[in-house]
Amino acid sequence: MSLVKILGSMRRLPIYFLIDVSESMVGDPINSVEEGIAKVVQELKKDPFALETVHISIIVFAGKAKTIVPLTDIITFYPPKFSIGGGTSLGLGLGQLMYEMRKNQVITSPEIKGDWKPIVFLFTDGVPTDETQAPIREWKQQWSDKCSLIAISLGERQSLQVLRQLTNDVYLVGDTSAETYKSFFKWVTASIKASSLSVNEKGRPEMAATQNLSLEKVELSSSASLSEYYDPNCAVFIAKCQNTKREYLIKYTKQIQTNEYSEIFGVNTLVYRLVGAYPVNNDYSELSTANQIENPVSTENLQGFPTCPCCGNQFGVAVCSCKKILCSGEEKVTTCPWCGAQGEYTSGSGSIDLNRNLG
Repeated sequence: MSLVKILGSMRRLPIYFLIDVSESMVGDPINSVEEGIAKVVQELKKDPFALETVHISIIVFAGKAKTIVPLTDIITFYPPKFSIGGGTSLGLGLGQLMYEMRKNQVITSPEIKGDWKPIVFLFTDGVPTDETQAPIREWKQQWSDKCSLIAISLGERQSLQVLRQLTNDVYLVGDTSAETYKSFFKWVTASIKASSLSVNEKGRPEMAATQNLSLEKVELSSSASLSEYYDPNCAVFIAKCQNTKREYLIKYTKQIQTNEYSEIFGVNTLVYRLVGAYPVNNDYSELSTANQIENPVSTENLQGFPTCPCCGNQFGVAVCSCKKILCSGEEKVTTCPWCGAQGEYTSGSGSIDLNRNLG
């Protein structure tokens, strides 16, 4: 048997997962993605064609981008845990993806058969908070015809305009319940299995059918763009537990409510409904951008306030004179874990403006 045939039998099908781990993904969304990836790999290990060809890499992006799993064969791949960061830097994520693809690419030559056309699954749930036009141009010039990019917006339409500039294959997962995530990742698994078979038979990847899925194919003008550099669909605040000194995120989702003036003047009320409070890992700062914007939200527009998820203090939203958020309980004197200031907290009327994170 010739060397070409031996190497040809090991021809790779690279699969890249580019995953948004921004603050808006904290809680159920990132847990569902984490479980979904693990299930994908578990099922692929049972498929002989996938075992022979599929290699997987996972790249995450928040305020910064990072490769957390380099391109790895299915046998040795171990599903990772995902950390959360501040910001949604899709531009940096694309840059990291293109770097990995350049580094990993095996090109066909007279001596060896190169990789099959890579498949990229991009997951995001919000609008980018960085500049995307330059990396999008680079992608379209150098990579759009060399791989298949499937972009999935998880529950939000605002990101679709930017995604549509990247690829014709943009999907919206409208229902983000746990059951929908499970069926969606079954589709991802089926698509990878189908592609590992079709590249050997037809020389090109194929996606599985999307019938009976809460998956909407999106058609938008590729000229659309967004100028906002924060996620408008949610309000996320960073806080710190005064007892454990651990940071946690407080997440709200945007809702539009009618009021007494809605029918007369067409004016509705913008509110943010509490989703929950979630401790973040120590590597939160590693994935967070240092850039911030002044985009405050009044507490009168927030519905619900959490307890501290780190120590159980009754008040998870107390504000220090340094304008940072901390937890407070029954202690007589509260010590700010951010600046060290001490004082006594009492309840009062009125509202306070809290500066949101990028989301």
